[in-house]
Amino acid sequence: MYPRRAFIKQAALAAGSLLVSPILAQAMEEADAPVRLTVLHTNDTHSRIDPFPMDGGRNQGLGGVAARSQLIGEIRRQEANVLLLDAGDIFQGTPYFNIYKGEPEIRAMSAMGYDATTIGNHDFDGGIENLALQLRQHASFPMIVSNYDFSGTPMEGVYQPYRIVRKGGLKIGILGLGIGLKGLVPENLHGKTVYLDPVQKANETAALLKRKGCDFIICLSHLGYKYESESRISDRLLAPQTEDIDLIIGGHTHSFLEKPEVLKNRKGDDVVINQVGWAGIQLGRLDFVFEKKKGKNLVESQTISVTKKSQS
Repeated sequence: MYPRRAFIKQAALAAGSLLVSPILAQAMEEADAPVRLTVLHTNDTHSRIDPFPMDGGRNQGLGGVAARSQLIGEIRRQEANVLLLDAGDIFQGTPYFNIYKGEPEIRAMSAMGYDATTIGNHDFDGGIENLALQLRQHASFPMIVSNYDFSGTPMEGVYQPYRIVRKGGLKIGILGLGIGLKGLVPENLHGKTVYLDPVQKANETAALLKRKGCDFIICLSHLGYKYESESRISDRLLAPQTEDIDLIIGGHTHSFLEKPEVLKNRKGDDVVINQVGWAGIQLGRLDFVFEKKKGKNLVESQTISVTKKSQS
């Protein structure tokens, strides 16, 4: 005869499993559900706080932080997981920088909720002390630079070599690459900043982010999209030499890419490259879907003109 105590225990376990199973099933289903990530990005905004004036020029009415902010807000209301990134050269180009030395630019980016930027050569134009001051006083986002050694400079302790962001259950790693300083930025402006090999630092930092469990790794690059000289490092030359970077958001060359370019890395995996011109007249949008069985895929890309008309 089956012992009474064992029978009761077995019956209780069976009843419990009936109650728990639907919950476990739902949890498993949610864990396998696709996750959509929207990456919005700018580069080389160059102190363009206001839109271009209505003077008959080809860029008239384009740009401006008010229109960009409204557009970003609309997208955030539509999408659950949005990253907002910038690839450098925030400063220089209008009287706003000449007078206020970068404060309006940094405050505007903070108000728009940028998640990160990297450094551009023109971000040194007010001097490294000024850059550190503006970031320290007005930035709610990090400036990420992986290939500059800022030891002994005012930027020491102000920048970050990388950042990890969580969106929709995803762990997203962000690194940043600055351009070579020699012949481009006067020494008195960058001080003791040491430029380090961008390919080496990109791979080292991306590998570190991978070890930390990142599902997606983004490089904010101010190296430039491409050059005639094959010896000058660019995003197009960087991508095939990497192993763990999934997306390169570029700047410096003011390249208006009609659509993202996809190259293969050392492992044969896709690396997406994009750049959206300059002056904040365009906002880049890349939508990725992450699925347990199919991995990560770019499913949609847009280059959106930033105008008041597009906001109505």
